[in-house]
Amino acid sequence: MYLSPRFRAFAAGAALFAASALAQAQQALPNVVILATGGTIAGAGASAVNSATYAAAKVGVEKLIAGLPELSKIANVRGEQVFQVASESLTNDNLLTLAKRVSALSKQPDVDGIVITHGTDTLEETAFFLTLTVHTSKPIIVIGSMRPGTALSADGALNLYDAVSVAGSKDAAGKGVLVTMNDNIDSGRDVSKNVNIKTSAFSSQWGPLGMVVEGKNYWFRAPVKRHTMNSEFDIDAINALPPVEIAMGYEGVSSIAIDAFAKSGVKAIIHGGTGNGSVANRIVPNLQKARSDGVIVIRSSRVADGFVIRNAEQPDDKYDWVVAHDLRPQKARILAMVALTKTSDTKELQRIFWEY
Repeated sequence: MYLSPRFRAFAAGAALFAASALAQAQQALPNVVILATGGTIAGAGASAVNSATYAAAKVGVEKLIAGLPELSKIANVRGEQVFQVASESLTNDNLLTLAKRVSALSKQPDVDGIVITHGTDTLEETAFFLTLTVHTSKPIIVIGSMRPGTALSADGALNLYDAVSVAGSKDAAGKGVLVTMNDNIDSGRDVSKNVNIKTSAFSSQWGPLGMVVEGKNYWFRAPVKRHTMNSEFDIDAINALPPVEIAMGYEGVSSIAIDAFAKSGVKAIIHGGTGNGSVANRIVPNLQKARSDGVIVIRSSRVADGFVIRNAEQPDDKYDWVVAHDLRPQKARILAMVALTKTSDTKELQRIFWEY
C-alpha cells in the first residue's frame, strides 16, 4: 500500500507524540522499589481451595509484579529478590541485610518509596526493626498475605497494590514504617499478627493509622513513638546484633529456660510473663541471679493488650529490671537487641523502652 510522504510524516509525528506523552506520564508517577523476601505472598498451593496448606516462598518478585499489571498505572515499579525464605526461618543476619538495603535505597533520589513483601509470621518484628533503624522520611511499607496467590479469594494482590499506592504517596512520608494489609494502614511498631488463618490477621490495640481504599489514603491518627528519622539508632552503624532470648511465663513454669539462657552468654532475657508481666515466685531468684551475672532482665507480658507497669507485680527498681511497656515479648526482643548496640545501662534501657 502506497503511503504518501505527508502521511508518513504525520504517522511518525503521532508516534513521537505518543512516546513523549508516555514518557511524561511515567515521569509523573512515583518510583517504588519492591524488595521481596518470600513468605505466603510468594507461596503456591496444590489447588485453588488450599488457602491454609501451601508452600511458602516459591514465586519470585518479577512474577509477582508481572501478575499485577495495574501497578504500572500508579507507580514506576521495579523489584529485587533480597532472599526467598519463609519468615519463621529468618535470622538476625537477614534483618541486617534487609535493613541495610532499605537504607541504601532510601538515599537514592530516584526512589520515592519502598515496599517489602514478607512472610506474616515474623512480619511485625521486621517492621519494628526497620522502624527503629532506618533513617528516612520516605514511606517504607511491609506487607504479606494470609493466602497464597493460587487460592480462592487470595489477598496478596490487593495488599501489594495498596502497599505500592501508599509507598508512592506524599502523605505517607514521615509516618514511619507502615503495614498495609486488609485495607488498613498500621504502624509497624504497633501492629501484630493476632489470627493465623484469616485475612484480618493483623491489628493493633491502639487501632490503625488509617485506611487505603481504591488507591486513596484516609488518615485518622499519627504515631507518637520515636521512629525512623527521629531514632537514635542507625542501621548504617550496626553490623551485628547481641543475643537476646525469650523465656515465657505459664502455670507451672520452671527455671530451666532462664538458667540455660543465662549460661549461654545472652545479653538479655525477655520474660514474657502472665498478666501485668507477672513472674512466678519460684523463678524470681533465678532472674535475680541472671541479673547479678550481668544479664539484662526485661519484664514483658504475653497478654495481647495493655502494658506492663513498672514496680507493679515486681519491684523492678530493687531488682534492676527493665519493663517492656506495651511491647509483646517478640517486639521487646527486637528493641532490646537494637538498644544493646548502644548501652547496657538499665536506666538508659528503660528510657528507650518508654520512648520507642
